Amino acid sequence: FSVSRRVARATAFILLQNRALAITRLGTKDPRMSQIVMHGDTVYLSGQVPADFEAPLADQVSSTLAKVDALLDEAGTDKSKRAAASERASRHRASTASTPRHRARRLLSATIYVKSMDHFAEMNGIWNDWIDSENKPARACVEAPMARPGILFEVVCVAAK
Repeated sequence: FSVSRRVARATAFILLQNRALAITRLGTKDPRMSQIVMHGDTVYLSGQVPADFEAPLADQVSSTLAKVDALLDEAGTDKSKRAAASERASRHRASTASTPRHRARRLLSATIYVKSMDHFAEMNGIWNDWIDSENKPARACVEAPMARPGILFEVVCVAAK
C-alpha cells in the first residue's frame, strides 16, 4: 500500500470510530428509559405498546405499529431501505394512501411479544400488511406476560439510519 492509501484508510477508520461513539437519546421524559437511542447509524426503539390497553388486538397492533413509524420518523429513518428514486415515489404514495406500508423503510430487526399465541395469526396478518415485503427484518415472536393485564402486543425494533 502506498503512504497516501494508508493515510486515507487510517483517516476513514478514525472518522468511523468517532461516528460510532456518538450516542443520542430522544424521548427521555420517562425516568426508566429513552424511547429512542441512536448509536452511529443504528436506531434502537424501546418496547412499544398501545395507548389503549382495553382496545381489541387488531387496534392495539395497528396503533403500536403507527407509534413505531412515528418514532422511526423522529429518528430520521423508517422500516426498509430502497434507492432514493423509490423513496421519493414511496413518499408520494404515502401522501395519497391510507396505510404506512408503502413508505420506504430501514427496519433491521423486531422482537414481538404477544400475551397469548392465540393472537399470533391475527397479529401476523396486521404485521404482514404493515411491513415492506421486499425489506423484511429479522424477527422473533414470543408469548409473554405483559406489564399490564390489558396489553396484548408489544414490539421492540432496531433500524438503520
